Amino acid sequence: MDALLTKRWLPMVLLVASLSACSGGNDDLEAYIDEVKARPGGRIEPLPEITPYEVFVYKADAEGFRSPFVPDAPQAAAGAAAGSTRPDPERSREFLEQFSLDTLRMVGTLELGGTNYGLVQTADGLVHRVVPGNYMGQNDGRIVAVNESEIELIEIISDGIGGYIEREAAVGLAD
Repeated sequence: MDALLTKRWLPMVLLVASLSACSGGNDDLEAYIDEVKARPGGRIEPLPEITPYEVFVYKADAEGFRSPFVPDAPQAAAGAAAGSTRPDPERSREFLEQFSLDTLRMVGTLELGGTNYGLVQTADGLVHRVVPGNYMGQNDGRIVAVNESEIELIEIISDGIGGYIEREAAVGLAD
């Protein structure tokens, strides 16, 4: 019976002893808390005043203001002038036109029979030869020049108001 009593109460005594050991050692923490509480309270700055939002009521007959729903006259004139620049829907697409220009890499040049070719690598690792007049990129990019450091293109992109504009682009020689 003595062994049974020891097995039952010994873990309880050890647990109480170990918990009492954890209660000490907080004197420095309590001193710091007392010090912080003894400090004088500070003044809290007031929140900055919020300026109210000024509402603008648009009136169609307001003088000196254009309608926000109608394009500016210079932009509309530019769009009409650029109306002659359009992608050719009848032109058959070339292989490199399915790739975005940022996925194509120029890896070198090649001269054969007096013609300077640009070497373009696609993301799948295949290398293609291009010359001025070929197309590449998804914006009807026509190659206008091939030199040792880059392939220069003219792309036809939307101007955002129903027309198209030409934009210069280039694919540089990869490092």
